[in-house]
Amino acid sequence: MPSSSPSTTAPTTTVRPGLATPGPATTSPHAYDAGLLLLRLVLGLTMAAHGSQKLFGWFGGGGIDGTGQFFTMSGYPAGDTMAVVAGLTETLGGLALAVGLLTPLAGAAIVGTMVNAIAVTWGGGFFAPKGSEYELLLTAGAAALALTGPGRYAVDRFLPVLRAHRLAYGAAAVLVGLVTAGAILLLRK
Repeated sequence: MPSSSPSTTAPTTTVRPGLATPGPATTSPHAYDAGLLLLRLVLGLTMAAHGSQKLFGWFGGGGIDGTGQFFTMSGYPAGDTMAVVAGLTETLGGLALAVGLLTPLAGAAIVGTMVNAIAVTWGGGFFAPKGSEYELLLTAGAAALALTGPGRYAVDRFLPVLRAHRLAYGAAAVLVGLVTAGAILLLRK
């Protein structure tokens, strides 16, 4: 006896910006955007918390004085200034990532800061407690967000220039973050 519902489904097309895949839709656009939101929130708020450790001494951090001493011991000139720069970059870049504001630049700020963190931890191997795997993971996550864009649930959706994220924006921003990190590393003894 025939049923009233169709026995086969017609092929659908899943459309993401710059990508159209014919065939059965396997991922909801909302799943993609929810995943980016989760990544942005966790990575961004983690970085903002690290920045507040440097700036204000919150969460057991050293504040500007303690962090400045660490930067000086790590070979950076003007340790207190570097502590302020790193703290502001992590706090503001992290908060911007969390809400999806100027996402390519926020991701680049985190990339630049974390490349310097990797340089400091590099000699300790890959794994914790002295390794650089944590810093590498944060760097890759920030670069991935800069390249993919923030998704639909972000403040960038209300900014005309960034509403339609382009790979070129993210790639240029990551390049700026890497060049800035390289310049800072050249100052290190």
